[in-house]
Amino acid sequence: MQEIVLLLQDPAAWIALVTLVIMEVVLGIDNLVFISILTNKLPSEQREKARRVGILLALVLRLALLGTVAWIVKLTTPLFEAFGHGFSWKDLILIAGGLFLVWKATKEIHHNVDPVDHEEDFIASSATSTFASAIGQILLLDLVFSVDSIITAVGMTDHLPIMIAAVIIAVVIMLIAATPLANFIEQNPTIVMLALGFLLMIGMTLIADGMGFHVPKGYVYTAMAFSGLVEALNMFARRKRQAQRDARKKLH
Repeated sequence: MQEIVLLLQDPAAWIALVTLVIMEVVLGIDNLVFISILTNKLPSEQREKARRVGILLALVLRLALLGTVAWIVKLTTPLFEAFGHGFSWKDLILIAGGLFLVWKATKEIHHNVDPVDHEEDFIASSATSTFASAIGQILLLDLVFSVDSIITAVGMTDHLPIMIAAVIIAVVIMLIAATPLANFIEQNPTIVMLALGFLLMIGMTLIADGMGFHVPKGYVYTAMAFSGLVEALNMFARRKRQAQRDARKKLH
């Protein structure tokens, strides 16, 4: 308790907390996009519940991992060397998570680009896309992002209470943003393709990081922001053209 009081009085601790919250929220964008695409395939009455349960279980997972932070840090110790790079457990987890993201994004892109050719597969996947499987996939991907973010957080602060507070605040923000984001993605088909492209890029970034080729996150998120801006302009232009067509119909 005394340690927490001292932290509350330390300006450096507040700076570290704000920085960690921003980092967790930025990393959480990847997770939210994946959760939105995954839960939108569920029956409408289950979607919001699946998002909440998935995000809350992800919070429990992250808090549990923070409790083993000393063990998590050891995951960066190389296990073996190949192609001139020492692979650690963290690298293997990132590669596995990246491959999963690439596979999932590619599969969804196929379904969206050629729905007729994949109609039978889509029906089968929708039947097997149950509440439990959606939660399981959310937790699987969150495990990958959690390991990465916790190791980064350890390099920014030594205080566990700050890490815990940052995770809780970031998850609350994710809970608030999850449903509006999912609804927005569902209502705009072009956004779905853009989001899948983001997941594909993030998956390749995770694989590259695991292979020892570090890609600065700033480049990735700048590309995502630019693509989002271009798509927002396209949406605005489409709505303006539609409004003009509707106005001409009323005149006739």
